[in-house]
Amino acid sequence: MAENPRIIAGRSNKALSEGIALAMGIKTVECDLVNFSDGEIFCQIKENVRGGDVFIIQSTNTPVNDNLMELLIIIDAVKRASARRITAVMPYFGYARQDRKVQSRTPISARLVADLVCAAGIDRALFMDLHAGQIQGFFNKPVDHLFASPLMIDYIRKLKSDNEMIILSPDAGGVERARVYAKELECGLGIIDKRREAKNVAKAMHIIGDVKGKDAMIIDDMVDTAGTLTEAAKAVTDAGATSVRACCSHAVLSGPAVERLNNSVVSELITTNSIENSELMKKCTKLKVLDIAGIFAEAIDRIHLEKSVSSLFEY
Repeated sequence: MAENPRIIAGRSNKALSEGIALAMGIKTVECDLVNFSDGEIFCQIKENVRGGDVFIIQSTNTPVNDNLMELLIIIDAVKRASARRITAVMPYFGYARQDRKVQSRTPISARLVADLVCAAGIDRALFMDLHAGQIQGFFNKPVDHLFASPLMIDYIRKLKSDNEMIILSPDAGGVERARVYAKELECGLGIIDKRREAKNVAKAMHIIGDVKGKDAMIIDDMVDTAGTLTEAAKAVTDAGATSVRACCSHAVLSGPAVERLNNSVVSELITTNSIENSELMKKCTKLKVLDIAGIFAEAIDRIHLEKSVSSLFEY
């Protein structure tokens, strides 16, 4: 495949898309995306992509339904332009938390979104840090799953302190993710036991593990309203931790999240630019945003050249 991959930027990830293209030494494909006065989305690919290996970069963050619909329309436009292969690159996959039925008469929306994206005409998909790994099985197309952990771990290693560090999972479901960090950083592992009282409302109960006199690092895949994180940080501090930092791949930061973080005991929230939310992020004084353009650029290049993607994450 002598021809370079073709990068198309959706409106939710313009800066990241440009960064990926820059890292690969190419330019993004010119694409007109506009909204009609009634809200309908119009897309026109302004360059020839016939026979091309096309990567469409679009996170489905807020406004999630608009961004999802835009992705579907871009896919359809590229398919009708006779691209040879279409890869949906979704640094952040919206609806990922609705990956199973937890109550009667509720949807599995993550599966529905997967069906929609596949029906639109993709040939494969590329994600980063899905909320649950089993979402890969919702797609009937090949899926590559990237991780921000190598980037995060390299940054955390540089946080020097005289105190011992402990890695904490904010719930039982995130223990596997936290264990990777604890192993690579050669430090202890703990769990924060919480009870969810309502949607987007969580109450941290107690800490499993010794945090007294240690620097705590809470590891999660996303921070939405920051209720879980700030409650967890308070519980960890009350248990005697010297400091509390947090690390997440996706800073959704909806509702009162920024205010909660600014007023919390969390000294730093380490995240990535998987979600383009620059204006909101400027209001949060505790964010450290790491650039994932290089990871995606390398993954896209490997997919294009039919090389291994999993070897990117061999420590």
